Amino acid sequence: MSVLPDIAAFADDLTALRHDFHSHPEIGFQEHRTAARISDLLRGWGVEVTTGIGGTGVVGVLEGSRPGRTIGLRSDMDALPMEERTNLPYASVNPGVFHGCGHDGHMTMLLGAARYLAQRRDFAGRAVFIFQPAEEGLGGARAMLADGLFDRFPCDELYGLHNSPYSAFGRVSVRPGPAQAGAGFFDITITGQGAHGAMPQMSRDPVPAAGLLIGALQQIVARRIDPNHQAVVSVTQMQAGSAYNVIPDRAVLSGTTRFFHEPDEPLIVAEMEAACEGVARICGLEVALDHRHIFSVLRNDPERTADLIAVAQQLVGDQAQADAEPTMGSEDMADLLAVVPGAFFNLGHGSGVPLHNPGFVLDDAILPVGASLHARIVERRGAA
Repeated sequence: MSVLPDIAAFADDLTALRHDFHSHPEIGFQEHRTAARISDLLRGWGVEVTTGIGGTGVVGVLEGSRPGRTIGLRSDMDALPMEERTNLPYASVNPGVFHGCGHDGHMTMLLGAARYLAQRRDFAGRAVFIFQPAEEGLGGARAMLADGLFDRFPCDELYGLHNSPYSAFGRVSVRPGPAQAGAGFFDITITGQGAHGAMPQMSRDPVPAAGLLIGALQQIVARRIDPNHQAVVSVTQMQAGSAYNVIPDRAVLSGTTRFFHEPDEPLIVAEMEAACEGVARICGLEVALDHRHIFSVLRNDPERTADLIAVAQQLVGDQAQADAEPTMGSEDMADLLAVVPGAFFNLGHGSGVPLHNPGFVLDDAILPVGASLHARIVERRGAA
């Protein structure tokens, strides 16, 4: 494995920068400090900067030294609404907000590539650095697209990465074609009639109705979706009641749906609606479903995937392979790749602590590796 020497020379700066981002995490569409920090750095390196795209998004444009293709590189910016339990000296100073998915590292890697490319200016074409807000289910990619992202900053190809604590340090893995699931979020409100806990006959109890509904929802994938298709319906929250002796008048179920075959999403929603109607009739109460389409299926362009692997192998050798398994996790880079062909890949750092875990830690040693990959993509693909 090799890191570009110029990037290795400022690796300590990358570590300090990530720690700063990590200490000051911000929720989607609230990344004001983060966006300002990114903008100031890019401008300081001579990159042309546009802010406020899709809310808090930032785009930097850097012209190469000779004609060539325009290569887009994208990083997400937002943190998660969760507590951090790492005890790191640079832990989050914002209660209930944590870079538990490693977006602090993603931003740092892309900024490292921008610094390197700006210092050398020895590449063909144009580099477009896209810092996207609100990736964590809030629609940041769609907001940037609605704000004319690729009309204002056309790109020939687009690339991005996500850190992977599950694979070996420096391993680059990607999957051509459908790689990450599409997804929806849902809330189901069950409205009945409350009563004293000792007098259930006076109630229309939403709690057992919620139990019936959870069971019914689990039958959708098992009995209505083609077994050859990957799909998930997960109830992840149940909220009801406030006292031991009070039957509540309301319960709310929330969760997520996932799919790889697009026609399965409307089928899943239709079956959810039917289950809600059935439970409402059986239990004599009202059940209302609110399902929102959040993520599209992420598809990597096969040719661009092959190009990416060819570039990555120059740095990490055989650790770069197009052998990633499809994942039910979702990523709104999917919406950007639906407009511009490219590839979204995983970069391993082997910490073993899961993403979205309060103890998640990113290995800082991976920062110059990711920055080198980004930079080399521009250098090689811009001249393609």
